[in-house]
Amino acid sequence: MRKTLGLCTLVFSFLFAGAVPARAQNVLPGAFGKWKSQGVTAAATTDPNDAAAFHEYGLTNSEQATYQRGGDTLNVTLLKFQDPTGGYGGYSYLRTPEMERSELAEHASFTKDRGLILVGNLVIEVSGKDVARDFASLADLMKAVEPEAQTGPFPALWQFLPTKGIEDGTNHYVLGPVGLAKFITLGQGDWVGFSDGAEAETAKYKIKGDEMSMVIVDYPTPQFAQKRLEELQASLKVNEADPAQNSAALYGKRSQTLVAIVAGAKSKEEAATLLDQIGMTSEVTWNEPTFQFKEPDIGTMIVGTIVGTGIICMFAVVAGIAFGGVRIVTKIAFPEKVFDRPSQVQILQLGLSSKPINAEDFYGIELVENCDEFGRKRITHCNQ
Repeated sequence: MRKTLGLCTLVFSFLFAGAVPARAQNVLPGAFGKWKSQGVTAAATTDPNDAAAFHEYGLTNSEQATYQRGGDTLNVTLLKFQDPTGGYGGYSYLRTPEMERSELAEHASFTKDRGLILVGNLVIEVSGKDVARDFASLADLMKAVEPEAQTGPFPALWQFLPTKGIEDGTNHYVLGPVGLAKFITLGQGDWVGFSDGAEAETAKYKIKGDEMSMVIVDYPTPQFAQKRLEELQASLKVNEADPAQNSAALYGKRSQTLVAIVAGAKSKEEAATLLDQIGMTSEVTWNEPTFQFKEPDIGTMIVGTIVGTGIICMFAVVAGIAFGGVRIVTKIAFPEKVFDRPSQVQILQLGLSSKPINAEDFYGIELVENCDEFGRKRITHCNQ
């Protein structure tokens, strides 16, 4: 009984041990460069809106650590998302217009005392005194977390934003209504259609002193984009001469799977300065290897013909000499065994000329006329 109870206890221990997830290993290093951490802890998001937006981007884990170097302090927060798409969204969500782009990474922005670095699906936020100048240490930090990062392409929806009049650092990639509401508010709830697979990019513009906002949304298919634009025209009075009360005029345009909406424009013509820059084109490419045929000039053709003819003639001469040489050497080495075999080979003549056929002309054969036992003439030959 005790043995049975002990066996059951052991089995249940293994089952419960497998059911309890192991604590994830920290991504932030204990030290990098000359910075040493005081311990890595889980980071908590104090703003509920930020927490909801990070959930839309697919946040899976967050860490925070404080590093010391002499009397200086550096605070580091690391956000881990499900994939590089979510990581790029989280990076653009945290980036502010006053942050300047840095050459430290493809996506890195800094102020004097704050910085953001995107490494795959990892977003690193650093804050400290003159942090933007400490490139060497930040490069070491990036190398330390790179093995834990998931690589992959980043969203390229920002490439369809108009470049004329855009304010630096105001473009943001969003994947949900909470994140979108932080940068532009045109409707209630999920008026864009994120639940149907849409993704959006927002930006602010300043043209001739007038400030405008734009959102471009990418839908799965052109048909879905057209349907969504028609719904927005009905609900938000997009492209209507008489907009809804207490709301600014909205102007929109569809291009393939993209729907662009401009808010803040004083007229349709002013909105057109942005909407006319929106365009998505389809390109058909052929990846098979190709070549370009170019006919040579007449001089090249003549020279090539002469050279080719000379090569053929030389080949014929060499082949003839080789063939004749082989016959001569063979006849000398093996007389009357390979080519001249009068006892085995007979030569036939058609007699087309007036000269009568004389078999004695071949191999020195002498013809002898005699009769057989029945009195019939018979011609035999013998060697001279």
